[in-house]
Amino acid sequence: MEQEKDVISRMNEIYGKMSKGQKALADYITRHYDQAAFFTAAKLGKMAGVSESTAIRFALVLGYEGYPQFQKALEEIVHKKLDKIQKMEAKYGRRSQSEIVTAVLGADIEKIQDTLSNLDKEAFEAAVDSLIHGENIYVIGIRSSAPLAHFLSFYLNVMFGNVRLIQTTNVSEILEQMIRIGERDVIVGISFPRYSLRTLKAMEFANHRNAKVIALTDSVHSPMNLYSSCNLLARSDNVSIVDSLVAPLSLINALVVALCMKRKEEVLHNIESLEQVWEDYQVYGKDEINFLDEESLFSFPGMEN
Repeated sequence: MEQEKDVISRMNEIYGKMSKGQKALADYITRHYDQAAFFTAAKLGKMAGVSESTAIRFALVLGYEGYPQFQKALEEIVHKKLDKIQKMEAKYGRRSQSEIVTAVLGADIEKIQDTLSNLDKEAFEAAVDSLIHGENIYVIGIRSSAPLAHFLSFYLNVMFGNVRLIQTTNVSEILEQMIRIGERDVIVGISFPRYSLRTLKAMEFANHRNAKVIALTDSVHSPMNLYSSCNLLARSDNVSIVDSLVAPLSLINALVVALCMKRKEEVLHNIESLEQVWEDYQVYGKDEINFLDEESLFSFPGMEN
């Protein structure tokens, strides 16, 4: 792993002293090291917007004997893969705290745009149709995908009421909760790298029971697609310790909105019923702030109007 550290640390340590062209190369390699590793010096220079000779000199500046040695170091990064700390160092090591905010939010915007550009509209429509006609809806997401599963099941329950969130991480208990699943039912399995074998087992079981299986995952190569009849793909890069789930959450939002539009009257009725229950049992009566009706709430003694 030492060589991987050398490549990144060498670029970061001298980044401030680099020329404009060298910085362009460093920035491009940081973002696309998996592609750059297989580029010739001419190709790398072209992609970074500099000359071939600048790319060759860049390898020398970093302390390598030549471009082939530098390229080999990049190939080792791809073959061994960076761990998450090293990925963070590669992507954010040269940035200030405020620049990190801009970079992270910008990357999330890019993920949403990429998800939108590559979204299978027919699969999305099929997912909406399956959920609307499902007799029972099961939702499963484990580890970092669990919040997504909770979010989706909460709003599905507001709309349909026949939703079952599978919350255990024990394979046996997962299957026990799904023992009655059948061909009229639907399951939404949510998983992103590292993929969950337990989620995959649940989807396999549902598939064998002829239930409709919807996968929310990151790639056509995801194992979650093995048993699904409907694949919703959302980009999720785990460059840092915290996986980015912004794009999957946006896709879930879109799914919820589309379902609401299909069941407007039913959703409105359910929400009105909930509001009435909350009012009858004073669930939120003392825990809400209405800035229009309760302007005096923050009028503390000694404060001027």
